Amino acid sequence: MSYNSRYHHTAVQLHEEHLIIEAAKTDPNHFAPLYDKYYKQIFGYLYQRMDDKDTAFDLTSQVFLKALTNIGRYEFKGVPFASWLYRIAHSELMQLFREQKNKRCINADIGDLRFICEETQEFYLEEYIPLLKKVISELDPEDCQMVELRFFERRAFKEIGEIMDITENNAKVRMYRILEKLKKAITSPKKN
Repeated sequence: MSYNSRYHHTAVQLHEEHLIIEAAKTDPNHFAPLYDKYYKQIFGYLYQRMDDKDTAFDLTSQVFLKALTNIGRYEFKGVPFASWLYRIAHSELMQLFREQKNKRCINADIGDLRFICEETQEFYLEEYIPLLKKVISELDPEDCQMVELRFFERRAFKEIGEIMDITENNAKVRMYRILEKLKKAITSPKKN
Protein backbone atom coordinates (compact mmCIF):
# COMPACT_ATOMS: atom_id res chain seq x y z
CA MET A 1 0.00 0.00 0.00
CA SER A 2 1.40 3.37 -0.97
CA TYR A 3 1.42 6.22 1.49
CA ASN A 4 2.34 9.16 -0.67
CA SER A 5 0.67 11.64 1.58
CA ARG A 6 -1.16 14.56 0.08
CA TYR A 7 0.83 16.53 2.62
CA HIS A 8 4.16 15.44 1.12
CA HIS A 9 6.47 18.19 -0.13
CA THR A 10 9.18 18.08 -2.76
CA ALA A 11 12.69 19.21 -1.88
CA VAL A 12 12.03 22.49 -3.69
CA GLN A 13 8.81 23.09 -1.73
CA LEU A 14 10.59 22.30 1.54
CA HIS A 15 13.35 24.76 0.67
CA GLU A 16 10.87 27.51 -0.24
CA GLU A 17 8.97 26.89 2.98
CA HIS A 18 12.20 26.98 4.97
CA LEU A 19 12.95 30.44 3.53
CA ILE A 20 9.53 31.67 4.64
CA ILE A 21 10.08 30.25 8.14
CA GLU A 22 13.46 31.94 8.44
CA ALA A 23 11.89 35.23 7.36
CA ALA A 24 9.11 34.75 9.95
CA LYS A 25 11.72 34.24 12.65
CA THR A 26 13.02 37.76 12.08
CA ASP A 27 9.69 39.44 11.22
CA PRO A 28 6.34 38.03 12.43
CA ASN A 29 4.61 39.63 9.44
CA HIS A 30 6.16 36.88 7.30
CA PHE A 31 4.23 34.22 9.24
CA ALA A 32 1.03 34.91 7.26
CA PRO A 33 1.86 32.57 4.33
CA LEU A 34 2.38 29.70 6.78
CA TYR A 35 -0.90 30.49 8.50
CA ASP A 36 -2.73 30.68 5.16
CA LYS A 37 -1.19 27.44 3.93
CA TYR A 38 -1.86 25.33 7.02
CA TYR A 39 -4.91 26.79 8.75
CA LYS A 40 -7.44 24.48 7.06
CA GLN A 41 -5.29 21.39 7.69
CA ILE A 42 -4.84 22.12 11.38
CA PHE A 43 -8.48 23.08 11.84
CA GLY A 44 -9.58 19.88 10.06
CA TYR A 45 -7.23 17.78 12.17
CA LEU A 46 -8.66 19.22 15.38
CA TYR A 47 -12.30 19.26 14.29
CA GLN A 48 -12.18 15.65 13.09
CA ARG A 49 -11.19 14.54 16.57
CA MET A 50 -13.85 16.37 18.56
CA ASP A 51 -16.89 17.30 16.44
CA ASP A 52 -17.17 20.67 18.19
CA LYS A 53 -16.58 23.44 15.69
CA ASP A 54 -16.27 26.30 18.19
CA THR A 55 -13.69 24.45 20.28
CA ALA A 56 -11.82 23.45 17.11
CA PHE A 57 -11.66 27.12 16.06
CA ASP A 58 -10.38 28.10 19.51
CA LEU A 59 -7.74 25.37 19.57
CA THR A 60 -6.63 26.21 16.03
CA SER A 61 -6.10 29.81 17.11
CA GLN A 62 -4.07 28.62 20.10
CA VAL A 63 -1.92 26.40 17.88
CA PHE A 64 -1.02 29.26 15.56
CA LEU A 65 -0.47 31.68 18.41
CA LYS A 66 1.94 29.22 20.04
CA ALA A 67 3.65 28.60 16.70
CA LEU A 68 4.12 32.30 16.07
CA THR A 69 5.30 32.93 19.62
CA ASN A 70 7.79 30.05 19.46
CA ILE A 71 8.87 30.21 15.80
CA GLY A 72 12.39 31.11 16.91
CA ARG A 73 12.72 27.61 18.42
CA TYR A 74 11.64 25.83 15.25
CA GLU A 75 14.32 23.61 13.74
CA PHE A 76 14.06 22.31 10.19
CA LYS A 77 14.16 18.46 10.15
CA GLY A 78 13.43 17.68 6.52
CA VAL A 79 9.65 17.50 6.89
CA PRO A 80 7.00 20.14 6.22
CA PHE A 81 6.41 22.88 8.80
CA ALA A 82 2.98 21.31 9.26
CA SER A 83 4.57 18.52 11.29
CA TRP A 84 5.59 21.03 13.94
CA LEU A 85 2.10 22.56 13.86
CA TYR A 86 0.55 19.12 14.26
CA ARG A 87 2.76 18.44 17.25
CA ILE A 88 1.48 21.64 18.86
CA ALA A 89 -2.09 20.74 17.90
CA HIS A 90 -1.67 17.26 19.35
CA SER A 91 -0.44 18.73 22.61
CA GLU A 92 -3.42 21.09 22.76
CA LEU A 93 -5.82 18.22 22.03
CA MET A 94 -4.35 15.98 24.71
CA GLN A 95 -4.67 18.82 27.22
CA LEU A 96 -8.30 19.33 26.23
CA PHE A 97 -9.04 15.60 26.48
CA ARG A 98 -7.46 15.41 29.93
CA GLU A 99 -9.78 18.20 31.03
CA GLN A 100 -12.87 17.14 29.07
CA LYS A 101 -12.85 13.45 28.16
CA ASN A 102 -16.28 13.68 26.55
CA LYS A 103 -14.87 15.84 23.72
CA ARG A 104 -12.94 12.93 22.14
CA CYS A 105 -14.42 11.27 19.08
CA ILE A 106 -13.23 9.35 16.06
CA ASN A 107 -14.48 10.22 12.60
CA ALA A 108 -13.59 7.60 10.02
CA ASP A 109 -15.27 6.50 6.85
CA ILE A 110 -15.29 3.04 5.34
CA GLY A 111 -12.37 3.95 3.07
CA ASP A 112 -10.23 4.80 6.09
CA LEU A 113 -11.11 1.53 7.77
CA ARG A 114 -10.40 -0.39 4.56
CA PHE A 115 -6.74 0.70 4.76
CA ILE A 116 -6.47 -0.87 8.20
CA CYS A 117 -8.02 -4.10 6.95
CA GLU A 118 -5.65 -4.20 3.96
CA GLU A 119 -2.68 -3.65 6.24
CA THR A 120 -3.63 -6.46 8.62
CA GLN A 121 -4.91 -8.82 5.90
CA GLU A 122 -6.68 -10.80 8.58
CA PHE A 123 -10.39 -10.03 8.35
CA TYR A 124 -13.14 -8.95 5.97
CA LEU A 125 -14.12 -5.33 6.16
CA GLU A 126 -17.93 -5.40 6.19
CA GLU A 127 -18.16 -8.03 8.88
CA TYR A 128 -15.91 -6.22 11.32
CA ILE A 129 -16.55 -2.48 10.77
CA PRO A 130 -18.57 -1.90 13.95
CA LEU A 131 -16.09 -3.86 16.04
CA LEU A 132 -13.10 -2.14 14.40
CA LYS A 133 -14.56 1.31 15.17
CA LYS A 134 -15.18 0.27 18.77
CA VAL A 135 -11.68 -1.17 19.23
CA ILE A 136 -10.05 1.94 17.74
CA SER A 137 -12.07 4.21 20.01
CA GLU A 138 -10.84 2.21 23.02
CA LEU A 139 -7.15 2.65 22.17
CA ASP A 140 -5.15 4.94 24.39
CA PRO A 141 -4.90 8.49 22.97
CA GLU A 142 -1.35 8.08 21.62
CA ASP A 143 -2.19 4.84 19.78
CA CYS A 144 -5.41 6.32 18.46
CA GLN A 145 -3.43 9.32 17.20
CA MET A 146 -1.05 6.99 15.36
CA VAL A 147 -3.95 5.17 13.67
CA GLU A 148 -5.54 8.46 12.64
CA LEU A 149 -2.31 9.85 11.20
CA ARG A 150 -1.37 6.68 9.35
CA PHE A 151 -4.70 5.42 8.05
CA PHE A 152 -7.12 8.34 8.09
CA GLU A 153 -4.66 11.01 6.95
CA ARG A 154 -2.27 8.62 5.15
CA ARG A 155 0.88 10.17 6.48
CA ALA A 156 4.33 8.69 6.03
CA PHE A 157 6.12 7.23 9.05
CA LYS A 158 8.74 9.98 8.92
CA GLU A 159 6.02 12.60 9.25
CA ILE A 160 4.23 10.64 11.98
CA GLY A 161 7.49 10.41 13.88
CA GLU A 162 8.01 14.15 13.64
CA ILE A 163 4.45 14.91 14.76
CA MET A 164 4.60 12.43 17.65
CA ASP A 165 8.17 13.43 18.56
CA ILE A 166 9.54 9.92 18.05
CA THR A 167 11.87 8.38 15.46
CA GLU A 168 10.58 7.10 12.14
CA ASN A 169 11.57 3.57 13.14
CA ASN A 170 9.79 3.89 16.48
CA ALA A 171 6.66 5.02 14.61
CA LYS A 172 6.84 1.87 12.46
CA VAL A 173 7.31 -0.42 15.46
CA ARG A 174 4.50 1.21 17.42
CA MET A 175 2.15 0.98 14.42
CA TYR A 176 2.98 -2.71 14.01
CA ARG A 177 2.13 -3.29 17.68
CA ILE A 178 -1.11 -1.32 17.37
CA LEU A 179 -2.13 -3.37 14.32
CA GLU A 180 -1.37 -6.57 16.20
CA LYS A 181 -3.53 -5.32 19.08
CA LEU A 182 -6.38 -4.48 16.68
CA LYS A 183 -6.05 -7.83 14.92
CA LYS A 184 -6.12 -9.72 18.20
CA ALA A 185 -9.11 -7.79 19.53
CA ILE A 186 -11.09 -8.35 16.37
CA THR A 187 -10.23 -11.92 15.45
CA SER A 188 -10.00 -13.58 18.85
CA PRO A 189 -13.15 -15.29 20.12
CA LYS A 190 -15.15 -13.22 22.56
CA LYS A 191 -14.64 -14.13 26.18
CA ASN A 192 -17.74 -14.54 28.28
